[in-house]
Amino acid sequence: MAGHDRPGPTVPLEEARRQLLSSLNRLAPRSVPLDQALGAVVAAPVIAAEDVPAFANAAMDGYAVRAEDAREAPCRLRIVGEVTAGHSADAPLGPGQAMAITTGAPMPPGSDAICMIEYTTLEGDNVVLEAAVRTGQHVRYAGEDVSNGNVVCDSGIEIRPVHIGVLASVGVLEVIVYPRARVGVLSTGDEIRMDPGPLGRGQIRDSNRHALLALVRTAGCDPVDLGVVGDDESGIAAAIEGAARDCDAVITSGGVSMGVADHMKTVLGRLSGGSAHWMEVAIKPGKPFGFATIGPGDTPVLCMPGNPVSAMVSFELLARSALRFMMGHTVLERPRLIATVEKPLVRQPDGKLHLVRVVVSVGEGRLLARPVGGQGSHQLRSMALANALAFLPDGKGIDAGETVPVMLLEPDAVPATESGP
Repeated sequence: MAGHDRPGPTVPLEEARRQLLSSLNRLAPRSVPLDQALGAVVAAPVIAAEDVPAFANAAMDGYAVRAEDAREAPCRLRIVGEVTAGHSADAPLGPGQAMAITTGAPMPPGSDAICMIEYTTLEGDNVVLEAAVRTGQHVRYAGEDVSNGNVVCDSGIEIRPVHIGVLASVGVLEVIVYPRARVGVLSTGDEIRMDPGPLGRGQIRDSNRHALLALVRTAGCDPVDLGVVGDDESGIAAAIEGAARDCDAVITSGGVSMGVADHMKTVLGRLSGGSAHWMEVAIKPGKPFGFATIGPGDTPVLCMPGNPVSAMVSFELLARSALRFMMGHTVLERPRLIATVEKPLVRQPDGKLHLVRVVVSVGEGRLLARPVGGQGSHQLRSMALANALAFLPDGKGIDAGETVPVMLLEPDAVPATESGP
């Protein structure tokens, strides 16, 4: 009977990631406007074609002077003009002369130092410098930040706001990057209800699709809502084939276990020419997982489990890394930190890595972790209360006061405890 295929082999998490990543290709680089490049990865080095600053200029408001005229203080110099940002001096500076200048204004020819306005006093047409200056004081030299020919952004850099500023400062308004992946998200199952009306017997709300669409967006991709398809092989096949033509990757949830209505294995097996991979990843939650590449573009299809927490954990540990790889990233996983356990994390040996939902906080200069809510794969509320997953190795658990690796799910939402800073 269809749907009773045995599950694939049980593999450690790192082996599952290796197999998945080895099946993928990076997206073809393209040129995008600078203001649309945030979060993308640079695909070709960006070389500066000009100096920054383009000219020597004042780093402070004050007076441009010749250092040799002001090596001892106090000294009196004659004011011969002023220069402001966006303008240049009318004449060069001669011996015994000074010129008022604002921050960013070009240095007048003949000047080589700035005396800050705080250390000056006006006396008619003269200025008294109350502090000695040295050559180059408060001067920004041409090319001091970037020189013509410098690599401004190398390949592999994820463009952050500061990179946008640096690129704009050298006149770069287009940049070659790996584009954001268009990722379709599809829920499967006769039991799923999309509208908000009362649930019929055996029906459930479609939480997976909405959560996965949000996770796809947080991974830096452009999500595409593919809706819900019932437990029908032809319907599932049509949805996936259509998505593969329009998307760079497809993520599904449900239909990857051994039930009589789990048709995803049959469909992907046929669409991939028999090259689909099915496995049980040695983690809890999130055990069943599958992937394949289909169509002329080898579009990857990543199959998450149907239980809500399992789907989210599988995305975080597997799909997120796959999508980031496709978009050119070299750092694929969220960082793992070490936290001290506040309450025991209890488990039984079963050969699996357990991903325990925890709240991580900062106290006394260290990270602290405590378990939160129920840990069942269907208990989505506890996932919402957590901000991290603790990586609990096989065994009987970890006692309070011991340390455990944690992966922050919400890096900007780590609170300080009452005793913390």
